[in-house]
Amino acid sequence: MLILPATPADAPAMAALLNEIIAIGGTTAHETPLSPADIVSHYLDEPDFRSAVVAEDQGTLLGWQTVAMWQGDPHIGTFVRPGIQARGVGMAMFAVTRDLCRAAGVRDIVAHIRADNVPGLAFYARAGFADIGCDPDFALRDGTVVGRVHRKFALV
Repeated sequence: MLILPATPADAPAMAALLNEIIAIGGTTAHETPLSPADIVSHYLDEPDFRSAVVAEDQGTLLGWQTVAMWQGDPHIGTFVRPGIQARGVGMAMFAVTRDLCRAAGVRDIVAHIRADNVPGLAFYARAGFADIGCDPDFALRDGTVVGRVHRKFALV
């Protein structure tokens, strides 16, 4: 497995992976599929982006992770191919993300995780993120209340 900087050339595979996760449901706050152009504008060309990496194995995208400013904080998003979560892909990406963020002068990374996203909650706990709050009333667009857990990772 290789962890590489994400580029616009990765956007089609990144969008396909995110859209697969959205279609399955339950592990992302994203509810609407994104196009490759959306991935580029929201994650790769974002003026406040701090880090964007992909995990690949023999040319197959296994996952991607970004850190960009959102609501005033460096916010992380991690997306791993369904069926291979908890096998080290996210942690391998996070090791690189931590280094890139430190080099960019980022002091903390914040994660906002759906409270019903059991794999995501477990990942961020294993990565060393600490709880800093919650929003038990966070709801999806259809009104389904899923809650949200806020966690932070200190880089300094």
